[in-house]
Amino acid sequence: MNARSQSANAPARSRRKPATAAAATAPAAAGDDAFAARLLAWFDVSGRHDLPWQHPRSPYRVWLSEIMLQQTQVKTAAPYFERFVARLPDLPALAAAEQDTVLGLWSGLGYYARARNLHAAAKLCVERHGGELPRELDALTALPGIGRSTAAAIASQAWGDRHAILDGNVKRVLARYHGIDGFPGLPAVEKQLWALAESHLPTARMTDYTQAQMDLGATLCTRADPACILCPLQADCRARIEGRTAELPVPKPGKAVPQRHAQVLWLLDRSGRVLLQRRPPTGIWAALWTLPQHDDEEQAERWFETHLDGEYADGEALAPIAHAFSHYKLELQPRRWRAVALRARVGDNDGLRWFAREELAALGIPAPIRKLIEAAG
Repeated sequence: MNARSQSANAPARSRRKPATAAAATAPAAAGDDAFAARLLAWFDVSGRHDLPWQHPRSPYRVWLSEIMLQQTQVKTAAPYFERFVARLPDLPALAAAEQDTVLGLWSGLGYYARARNLHAAAKLCVERHGGELPRELDALTALPGIGRSTAAAIASQAWGDRHAILDGNVKRVLARYHGIDGFPGLPAVEKQLWALAESHLPTARMTDYTQAQMDLGATLCTRADPACILCPLQADCRARIEGRTAELPVPKPGKAVPQRHAQVLWLLDRSGRVLLQRRPPTGIWAALWTLPQHDDEEQAERWFETHLDGEYADGEALAPIAHAFSHYKLELQPRRWRAVALRARVGDNDGLRWFAREELAALGIPAPIRKLIEAAG
């Protein structure tokens, strides 16, 4: 589910003038249904009009924001967005950037496959689309990291094209409004929700309508404690009428989340530089720089003895670090050594390097590892 649904912050102040009482009930355009008309009238008064990617609104900025907002709340993504576009202001700049630069700007947002896909997609746009983001949905969905709903959100907000979206916010709103049973991730239920999303499309103001749907789910129709009394759709909402807002949408069937453990080696040389190892190009934390990590202590000790001069037993055991991924939990057991050196035959290389503290800010480093290193002061 898109994490924008978890953001219940107060709406940002509007650049628009407050809507009149007449505007609050006026249809969005001839032929539009009550769902769209009420939602747009609410958006004019209470929607979010000052998000950083809205001013200026360009296909590149819209695309970047949509990728950042997958599994991430608006309040978390906004400062990352500002920093990213300050360094890489347009698609050609992103395509030309080094992967380490992109991952460094993304570091802390998590779900790093999004950043790698974003970078790969930018390169494809330069190769195939003249350095521009394509407008056609088929061409958008052919790019890495862009699915049907994300492509529709980009096209509707960047160019005002008439396409339905179905992110986590919209699924929740439609499931409640229409009283749809079944987990929205199931193909049959999702197909039904897509049809409903298409049926409510207005004939105008698609940019505002797309944002309005996301805003409603993020600020009023939240997963827990939805503010139904303020909702512009409350009069016809089946979940509210039937007292089922806590039941809908039906949650994903639960299953036990596996627990994994790993040993982390925090190695400092005599000048205080930290030894970092680049992760493989696929898998968890792919291509990021992190502390050397091993599945168990036996593997960690064997790696230490192969690569470093020093005694493994001299390592200082630190407090474990708990970190949750979408499909498992990971407990990291860090150990720290000071004043160690790589064996002469190992040396610095592209996959294992010493970094000074002032160099760390520009690197893509997993959030729990960065927090561990920075906590040392």
